Amino acid sequence: MRTDTGQVFRLEDYRPSDYLIPKTDLTFRLHPEATVVTAELTVVRREGTQARTPLILDGDGLVLQRIEIDGVALAVSEYVATPEQLTISSPPVAGEFRLVVETLVSPSTNSALMGLYRTSGVYCTQCEAEGFRRITYFLDRPDVLSIYTVRLEALKSEAPLLLSNGNREETGKLKGGWHYAIWHDPFPKPSYLFALVAGDLGFMADEFVTASGRKVDLGIYVEHGKERLAGYAMDALKRSMKWDEEVYGREYDLDIFNIVAVSDFNMGAMENKGLNIFNDKYVLADENTATDADFANIEAIIAHEYFHNWTGNRITCRDWFQLCLKEGLTVFRDHEFSADQRSRPVKRIAEVRTLRSHQFPEDQGPLAHPVRPRRYREINNFYTATVYEKGSEVVRMIRTILGADDFRRGMDLYFERHDGEAATIEDFLKVFEDVSGRDLSQFALWYHQAGTPNVTVSTSYNAAAREFVVEIEQSVPATPSEARKRLMHIPLAFGLVGRDGKDMAYEGPDGATVENGVIHLKKRRHVVRFGNIAQRPALSINRGFSAPVTLSVEQRKEDRFFLARHDSDAFSRWQAYNTLLTDALISASRKGLGGKTPEFPEKLVELAGAIAGDETLEHAFRALALALPGEADIAREIGKNIDPDVIFASRQVLAETIARSNEDALRSLYGSLAFKGRFSPDAASAGRRALRNTLLDYLAILPGGVALAHAHFAKATNMTDRAAALAVLTHRHPRAHETIDALKTFERRFRSDQLVMDKWLTIQATAPGAATLDKVRALTEYAGFTMHNPNRVRALIGAFATANQTAFNRPDGAGYEFFARAVLEIEPRNPQLAARLATALRSWRSLEPGRREKAREALLLISRQDGLSPDLRDIVERTLA
Repeated sequence: MRTDTGQVFRLEDYRPSDYLIPKTDLTFRLHPEATVVTAELTVVRREGTQARTPLILDGDGLVLQRIEIDGVALAVSEYVATPEQLTISSPPVAGEFRLVVETLVSPSTNSALMGLYRTSGVYCTQCEAEGFRRITYFLDRPDVLSIYTVRLEALKSEAPLLLSNGNREETGKLKGGWHYAIWHDPFPKPSYLFALVAGDLGFMADEFVTASGRKVDLGIYVEHGKERLAGYAMDALKRSMKWDEEVYGREYDLDIFNIVAVSDFNMGAMENKGLNIFNDKYVLADENTATDADFANIEAIIAHEYFHNWTGNRITCRDWFQLCLKEGLTVFRDHEFSADQRSRPVKRIAEVRTLRSHQFPEDQGPLAHPVRPRRYREINNFYTATVYEKGSEVVRMIRTILGADDFRRGMDLYFERHDGEAATIEDFLKVFEDVSGRDLSQFALWYHQAGTPNVTVSTSYNAAAREFVVEIEQSVPATPSEARKRLMHIPLAFGLVGRDGKDMAYEGPDGATVENGVIHLKKRRHVVRFGNIAQRPALSINRGFSAPVTLSVEQRKEDRFFLARHDSDAFSRWQAYNTLLTDALISASRKGLGGKTPEFPEKLVELAGAIAGDETLEHAFRALALALPGEADIAREIGKNIDPDVIFASRQVLAETIARSNEDALRSLYGSLAFKGRFSPDAASAGRRALRNTLLDYLAILPGGVALAHAHFAKATNMTDRAAALAVLTHRHPRAHETIDALKTFERRFRSDQLVMDKWLTIQATAPGAATLDKVRALTEYAGFTMHNPNRVRALIGAFATANQTAFNRPDGAGYEFFARAVLEIEPRNPQLAARLATALRSWRSLEPGRREKAREALLLISRQDGLSPDLRDIVERTLA
């Protein structure tokens, strides 16, 4: 569907539907080109709805075959059917009636991957947000909950496997080699959670016994021959189920839980009740094909989709404006799960880096919107970092403000009060107010107001009075359609660090401002006075990133160096060092604009070596600390007139300076981290590999670096080390014969594994330098690449645009033009994928004038095309506005 109606949906316009559909019976006669869908709907007029109010059902590209009410076919004059809507002008006056609608759909030609489609011989569905209307006419909205019974019929030779939501009630044979299965889900759900899968797939089986003693059959379905690659996903699922019982008291509620992995999928995964459908990159893994990052992502996403069973399925959202109610909350839950499974400090640092890289630019650009948007034209474009990642941070702040005990009590009340309902943000906040007695009305602005708050902090110490004073001020910058901002409730966890590296005790201030190690900033300006302070402390503030804000602390540089070595809060220790690096790189980049060679403080370079060799720190922590702030991170902090080439050059000089100044220590540590034991994806082992590969990246800059990296590649016994070495070679020494050899060797070995080849594509697409564009163009012709598969597109085109600052932002604009034409090529087949790619141009106004104009021309090239989908036009118009 490529017609943009221009309709804007507004939160204030919400009203309940005139009708409800408490019971839905579906029959699918599956055929690649002509699947017949028969929907038998029990329709009930909502109390208060006037008689003869039309029943208007949503559709999208549908072909109506048959329509009946209470067993009687409707006359043509009694309804109007278009591909996008079915209107029954005068439904029965009786309060309940039975509506039968038969539609015809073509799964094989559905390249948008929404609704019912067929991929690699497997029938599959994706219905969130509005895909169900591509299957049958329905009240396709989250607040219409229905109990589903589904009958699937197919040729057994084509689809021996027939899956849907809930529990399987019946199977049997039909004439002509066909067979059927009937599934029933006893829990009311909205249409976006409907799912079916039919095809010929391999199977890994297991079981889980719940806390109450019920046995749940677990299944993960994958392509034949890949069953063993689902082992880690199964383990992650069982750990997720156990964790949700122990931490939230949530027990699984069906007899069956199935996961299906497919190769063509627009999202990471989908939480359909009892039948999760996954992008196969988040299911399949072993040490030869998956990196440590892949294992961590599989663990997190398996957990995320499982946790949706309660936060999203049993309690869903009233309308799509409440999307963060299920997504932000469930991201918080999966973050906590991963923190418990791995290293909490390391996990927190990784979360914050993701937030700053993806959500902060969103907040600072033309696509800014509140965690709960107030309006949208295309809901698919609001599956954003703001809804997911910032939404998670808002939930985390609730726990910080209330404390762990009241937060758990609030969650218990939420599950008890709203089970089986379609809820709102107001419902969610109310349970925490009720259990704690607190007023969260000011805090609620985090949901309603766009933008990242700026917090400035200054300190002073009066030795005679033994008083340490902290002055804090907040401001929230203007965002599109929202110039005036209200003051936020910002919880800032803190510590006063003494010379011994320990937190100092203090007297005062009153509990309204400071409570349990948290400063509650509610006014524009707070002056917080700490008494009985014997010596001037170093202020450690926003510990654990307790609030998603930008922080400017007027702080002595020696304090920051001190905190980088001694802060007891691991996140703040990392933050102190990262800030030192960021400030140095910003300064160097500004000097570089004048043609000067950047220089870096010796103390900063020495600190890098000290952190690398500090055995009291986790390997993974050291790896994160040594990873320089990214080019996009530096650009974001500079803010305007960005020259990506200058930023890149400054980072290169700093990396080389650290490597040369600490060469002996880095080489020694690199050698000591070699490990010849059996591979394990556990956090400690992954951290060891992460540190060694980070050291390799530094050492590859030095003489002999090419040979070292090539030897690392040749000796690698797992994909983590192999891919890391290939990236170092490709990014540091792109023209070396060792690099060319490694790329060819990798391709020969893994060319039949598409997920592994995605890594090969990404490594080449992210190699810095203007010449990479020609390489990316050539790779679009590579036999293993196709514009039809979202994973391939994201691996090559998406990685080039979002993770290659120099090549994408070439001064001649060639990178932008190539990208724009690629987006336009993808858009007719898959508008959702094209729209998400197009967000890579959201920060175009921050570039220096020459690049800025070239980026604008690329956006105009897209916007001037006739017949753009609502998805892509919405993104481009908001980006240009």
